[in-house]
Amino acid sequence: MEPRTIRSTSRALGAPDLLVVAAELVRVPMEEILPVLSEGLAPLVGHTVAADLSPQCAHSPFKTHRQAEPAPRIAVTDLQALGPRVVPGHPWQGTAAVGGEERTVLAVASGAGATTDRPALLVLVRERSDTELPTADAEAVQHLWDLVTGHRTRITNEAVPGALAQSRATAGERARVIAELGEAHEAALTALLGVLRAKDLDDRAARSRAVDLAVSALVALRAEADRDQELTEEPAGEAFARLADSLKPLLRHSDVRLEFAPPEAETAEMSVPGDVVHLTRAAVRAVVLAMAAQEGVRRIHVRWQLAGCQLLASVRDDGPGELPRSALDTHRVGRRLAALGGTLAVDALPGWGTTVTATLPLGAPETPRADPLAGLHPREAEVLAHLARGHRNRTIAQELHISESTVKFHVANILAKLGVSSRGEAAAVLHAVA
Repeated sequence: MEPRTIRSTSRALGAPDLLVVAAELVRVPMEEILPVLSEGLAPLVGHTVAADLSPQCAHSPFKTHRQAEPAPRIAVTDLQALGPRVVPGHPWQGTAAVGGEERTVLAVASGAGATTDRPALLVLVRERSDTELPTADAEAVQHLWDLVTGHRTRITNEAVPGALAQSRATAGERARVIAELGEAHEAALTALLGVLRAKDLDDRAARSRAVDLAVSALVALRAEADRDQELTEEPAGEAFARLADSLKPLLRHSDVRLEFAPPEAETAEMSVPGDVVHLTRAAVRAVVLAMAAQEGVRRIHVRWQLAGCQLLASVRDDGPGELPRSALDTHRVGRRLAALGGTLAVDALPGWGTTVTATLPLGAPETPRADPLAGLHPREAEVLAHLARGHRNRTIAQELHISESTVKFHVANILAKLGVSSRGEAAAVLHAVA
């Protein structure tokens, strides 16, 4: 969506306005949360750009949304440097280095529902630098950010199939772009080093300085890749330890004994994509709860293995061996695994117990879509239905109880996803498949 020009003055948002924003935040798809939040807060906190660094988000932990022009280019390093100054639950106002310049910002951090010790950070680069935001307004931003953080964490932990598939698609595209960019930079810098090290260059001091600069650039590039990996992946051993910690309280008052077999030492440090980690933990928790509900179960054994390009999570009990696959349907375990190309196997042997094995590929599966509307989220589908009836943005906003800016955002996404250039063409696509 193209950045829009907004007023430099702020106005107070009443409780009903904040509730409308909050309701929209929990309805929209994950990738639209920051734009909707930025649009909703614009009347309260005039800002040119909003930036979000959320470790809870498996494959897009760093996001920005430009609210107006001109707007500074924010880097993930800007937020990483600012993060230690912001205490979760306590809005922070002041100046910080953003886009290479000192700018006035409002920053809020939240650990609501977090499964990591790194809080989620929201930074709004303010339009005006001569006034401090009233405490009540800053606290309103904090409350909305706590809601967003808790909502994201719930979606991630529950491993909703649609969100998982979307996360994996985003991850694949992002990884491709990062790889191409890294290869291009590395090739260019390596060539530069070759030229500067040529024996026919006489200015040794200049050559030495240029070599140092090029080497430093290579180091910085690799460090950026390491930071990206740290945000989007997790060592298998640490991921399993988090799973064990989350399972123990579930059976604290039960006679069932939990046993854990973590990944082998040689694979414990292997990095596992964030979406695979979250999904595997959710699947194992669901299986453990289903097994513990059986009569006669005294022991449940949980094991993770990394073999080839797969993560295998097996859960075995010593119960009657009569656990049906349908007992796991309540938790949608099979559907969740299928979203990332995974499989679920249930091996029940009467008198000997049941073994459930979840297998997940560590790479991104290719899932071509035949339905042109398959990529639309529920809210986008609602907006498209109104477009097909010839409704304008104001009417759509009134019908769906959202702002016109949010409607424009949805329309832009619809046109991009359907590969069309006008509202009429989008409506024609809907009529063609209806």
